[in-house]
Amino acid sequence: MGWFWADTAAPSTPVAPHPMPLGDAKPPPSCPMHNKTTPPPSRVPASSSTPQGACPYVPPDNAATSPSATTPEPAPSKPGLLSRLNPLNNMPFDLSNSRAANQTQALPLSREASTIPKADGSLWEYPSPQQMYNAMLRKGYEDTPVDAVESMVSVHNFLNEGAWAEIMGWERRFSRGIGAGYQICKRGEENANEALGTTDPFDTTTWKDKEIPPPKLLHFTGRPTEPTPKSQMLQWLSWAWPAMYGTPPPFDRHDWFVERHGPGGESQEVRYVIDYYEGEPEATGEPVFYLDVRPAIDGPKGAAERVVRWGTDVWWKASGGVVREVKKLEAERKKKEEELAANSRRYN
Repeated sequence: MGWFWADTAAPSTPVAPHPMPLGDAKPPPSCPMHNKTTPPPSRVPASSSTPQGACPYVPPDNAATSPSATTPEPAPSKPGLLSRLNPLNNMPFDLSNSRAANQTQALPLSREASTIPKADGSLWEYPSPQQMYNAMLRKGYEDTPVDAVESMVSVHNFLNEGAWAEIMGWERRFSRGIGAGYQICKRGEENANEALGTTDPFDTTTWKDKEIPPPKLLHFTGRPTEPTPKSQMLQWLSWAWPAMYGTPPPFDRHDWFVERHGPGGESQEVRYVIDYYEGEPEATGEPVFYLDVRPAIDGPKGAAERVVRWGTDVWWKASGGVVREVKKLEAERKKKEEELAANSRRYN
């Protein structure tokens, strides 16, 4: 998960704005350069020789007027690392889709489209298995087994779809503001999807609000060496209470920057933080992963959204929200039964 989606390769070598002459090209007759000029006479006689013991260096005739004639031209500067990276995903523009040297078997070259929209409305594309393998070789993972790359790409795509599903859940709750989000969250997570009209919490495409456009992923970056404050606190708690909080640190971290639209037509960029955790594998050997996705606390709004969503869920469970709902339903059912019985006696 150190990287994901590579955009279509872009040319990395600048192209001249007009054709460059090749070979022994000459300027047109109208150009002043067409007329050859006679070089000035040399200050050193042709027959002169350097006396023994004298300095063999003789300054050129144009030393005073053209110091660059003897100064070697500096080598053209190479483009820096940042200029070779796509600013949308911090991956190289020229991520190769060609077979690597010493590669023992061929890998698929096709790329799968995600369900995640870009700023222009198109969909982000996942890397092909060949691109994934070349990227891992570029990062120094020379021992990557070629026959496992396709499975790695499948897991990679699955995790990113899951991350977007989590982000969609946050956006469905809070795109209309904190107050509207509270109304959706006040009965806990178990009832929030019912309030939103979505049956599948992992749905990445359904957007019920007709007045507000759905969110879009603008750009993202991987930060695996920069643990989030929350993951660090969890590690401290696991050290103090390993039975309750014992968990390995996240194996990766991403920051995703999402365009959120509001009810008034305004839009803003919201940063989401994602920690990727690996759990105990299933009995069948299948890997298990956990994603912790939440808006970054870049201001009071991000903090308020986290407090509202998690706080209401904790309060709903701790205060017996389910029991209250059951009692309320039972009271309504009993009231209807009594009304039916009263009506039955009246007509008898």
